[in-house]
Amino acid sequence: MWRQLLNWRSLLAGIAMIIVIATIFYSRYLSGQIAIQEREKVEAWAEAQQFIAKATAEQDILFATLIMAGQNTIPVIETNEADSITNYHNIDSSEVQENPAVLKSLMREYKRRNPPIITYLNNDRTQYNQYYYGESILLKQIRYYPIVQLVIVTLFIIVTLLALSTQHRATQNQLWAGMAKETAHQLGTPLSALEGWVEMMKESPPDRRMIGEMEKDIGRLKLVSDRFSKIGSTPHLETHDLIHVLQNVVDYVKKRSPEKVIFKIESGNVKELPVQISAPLFEWVVENILKNALDAMDGKGMISLHIQPSGSQVYIDITDTGKGISAANIARVFNPGFTTKKRGWGLGLTLSKRIINQYHKGELFVKHSEPGKGTTFRIVLRR
Repeated sequence: MWRQLLNWRSLLAGIAMIIVIATIFYSRYLSGQIAIQEREKVEAWAEAQQFIAKATAEQDILFATLIMAGQNTIPVIETNEADSITNYHNIDSSEVQENPAVLKSLMREYKRRNPPIITYLNNDRTQYNQYYYGESILLKQIRYYPIVQLVIVTLFIIVTLLALSTQHRATQNQLWAGMAKETAHQLGTPLSALEGWVEMMKESPPDRRMIGEMEKDIGRLKLVSDRFSKIGSTPHLETHDLIHVLQNVVDYVKKRSPEKVIFKIESGNVKELPVQISAPLFEWVVENILKNALDAMDGKGMISLHIQPSGSQVYIDITDTGKGISAANIARVFNPGFTTKKRGWGLGLTLSKRIINQYHKGELFVKHSEPGKGTTFRIVLRR
């Protein structure tokens, strides 16, 4: 699960980087376009200001005044040819009155950002005005937008990872509780049988049949212990005959099933099929699926196992004639805690999928299900 969290973290980080990089490039493009427009706007404003000083026609003065009035967002400082400040525009006058040094500080900043706009007052160009200008609020917002977005994306990633981590801990707690319950259930049957044999031994000397049955129950205890010891560790895969392994599981479940339930194994002309598996864990998977099938059949019907090798893979279809799974529940059957039974922890299929997918590098999924007609689970293994 932590590997999945790391994958999520990498995916989210990658998406965030793409979003931020794309935003930075687009914001730079927009800010560049706006900066060009703002310079043109200040140039027009400066020319209009000089035009008013020379114009005589009332219409010309009105037109220049309208141009100047339209420039009310970009801060401008006017200086003469000696670079002495003579006027300013779109700068808070109350702040300047309180601290006259503000204008000089702003002018140094504007000099760093943009080259001045010059308008000449005479033909020999000995007298002129220089206009230093800053950025409008809109341009500043666009420049700082990627930083704000980066903060938001970072917070989103942190919240998502915290949620995934919390969900992971809740799932793990549920998983451990369910495994404890499943362990007690798995151990209960052979332990009860051994208690019965002990009572019989107290009443009469043990015979060979009794000892043989006790050996089977002890073997079952060892198998359950071996299965649970392999959960959470890296299992050692060994070569086994898949048909023989499936036959053993079917034989075990069949002895504990109603007589009206028919079991059938179909492998075509294949009599032996070696595969690399962890036999105790793989048997547990098949046993879980068979027990779920029995629960869905109400004591009668057929369970068939169809084995089909194909290239580098083996397909195992386990089909029952039970009540089936609704379309809404098919996507949830492998979720931890999901169950339609009145009793149970809903972890059998969750553990089964983990054993096949992670330990055996295969697949386990619902191939087909129809309410009232039955369900087919498919296991895919590598040959």
